[in-house]
Amino acid sequence: MTPPPFHRGRRLRRTEAIRSLVRETTLSPGNLIQPLFVTPGKGIRQPVGSMPGVERTSPDEALRDAEELAELGVAGVILFGIPEGKDERGSGAWADDGIIQTTLRLLARELPELLLVTDVCLCEYTDHGHCGLLSTDGRVRNDPTLDLLARTAVSHARAGAGIVAPSDMMDGRVAAIRGALDDDGFAEVPILSYAAKYASAFYGPFRDAADSTPAHGDRRGYQMDPANADEALREVAADLEEGADMVMVKPALPYLDILRQVKDTFGIPTGAYHVSGEYAAILAAHRQGWLDGDRAMEEALLSIRRAGADFILTYAARDLARRRAGNI
Repeated sequence: MTPPPFHRGRRLRRTEAIRSLVRETTLSPGNLIQPLFVTPGKGIRQPVGSMPGVERTSPDEALRDAEELAELGVAGVILFGIPEGKDERGSGAWADDGIIQTTLRLLARELPELLLVTDVCLCEYTDHGHCGLLSTDGRVRNDPTLDLLARTAVSHARAGAGIVAPSDMMDGRVAAIRGALDDDGFAEVPILSYAAKYASAFYGPFRDAADSTPAHGDRRGYQMDPANADEALREVAADLEEGADMVMVKPALPYLDILRQVKDTFGIPTGAYHVSGEYAAILAAHRQGWLDGDRAMEEALLSIRRAGADFILTYAARDLARRRAGNI
């Protein structure tokens, strides 16, 4: 009996060499940006319980991590600060001696080729945990917040940031930041806007790491409703018109349809944030023996690339790069 012929698809899946040759989507350390949480002090490494493998570190230890990431070929890091003190205005966000500014100067001096991205927001620095100034009735005040965000972005650029990334979701923040950067001599610093940032349930572990859980209320008044897709395109269009150079969709996996629409509609450099809850869920399932964590993480990241992300912010960047290098 003559065996049935192989179909083209089967023939092209037969060996790893052939699969690699015809693979449509690639994933490499150069597509990834690793978030780092920095806190004042020296020699500090504080594990984040809800995110295995993630730590709060002092600037000197952040430098050690950044050196390894650079050696492994990871594209860059994005910095989040945990200040010593907080106030109602979040003044630590733009302080010249703030934790982000201090860390930036160290990394920029020691690793001039590594891409340094900074999160521009106030939530980590305000004593109420919201992303902007509050009115007497507890509502976030959009317009008065813009100047503080612009001051923060300029302070990051002065300290050595290669890209500033506003994540606050205030209306008009990109225009305010672009104008302030240009006026201060930093017209060459790009803005990566968190343009489509949803009010997601997947941010919980990040808030543990950054100590940024709102003291009251939530952020649904300024972050996007998970039910909306057309609104995301309007938000992206507005940020591009105001001067954003790149945009981001956050979270990633629950919003792959949004990511694809943004990339297809605008054709501009587009990132996605594989957020803390997405990362932690895979590791939790791995610890229970329900998933192969390494394979599941790589498959998740590959799906984000396939959906249109040019780059991905992910807590898994270092581990993936280590596996690529054969270090683990």
